[in-house]
Amino acid sequence: MTITVAGVVLAAGAGSRFRDGDGDAGTAGHKLRADFRGRPVVAWVLDTVLEVGFNQVFVVTGAVDLTDLLPPGVTEVHNPAWASGQSSSLQAAVAAAEAAGHGAVVVGLGDQPLVPASAWRSVGASAGPIVTATFDGERRPPVKLAASVWAELPTDGDAGARTLMQRRPELVSEIPCRGNPADIDTLEDLRLWS
Repeated sequence: MTITVAGVVLAAGAGSRFRDGDGDAGTAGHKLRADFRGRPVVAWVLDTVLEVGFNQVFVVTGAVDLTDLLPPGVTEVHNPAWASGQSSSLQAAVAAAEAAGHGAVVVGLGDQPLVPASAWRSVGASAGPIVTATFDGERRPPVKLAASVWAELPTDGDAGARTLMQRRPELVSEIPCRGNPADIDTLEDLRLWS
């Protein structure tokens, strides 16, 4: 039986650190919609994940409507519990992948526009129950999670695969990747990497 792999982009959070000098999010807007090198931050990530050729691509949304930014070929999974933390988005993603019959997911973040397709592809093609990219020796998304570990993922709080990797280090494989895993969390990040 062939195991199919879905790409997952987590894009449900409020982006609460993305504020202007007055601490106001209103003028700054949501970080995933912010202009980054001429396009919205999340658009770079979605196009990269589509380029890899996963069997299906899911984007988990919540705090901000991204519908107008979703390219053809992306399946939106809305997480109404997004405010409870990243674990609820990860749970929504694996539930969608399980319902679609996939045997693994490769999960990344919607605010990491400089992670190249080669990193997603290398992680997705690697065997093992948990496979994480490393950039200059540091573990960062994307992370591949086989169906065999989905039941062990956190179910509450702002914890994702990192908690599982800490709890089950014997299941983790690392794949050195090239690229820049920087998160666009603040306006300073946006200016630094643009």
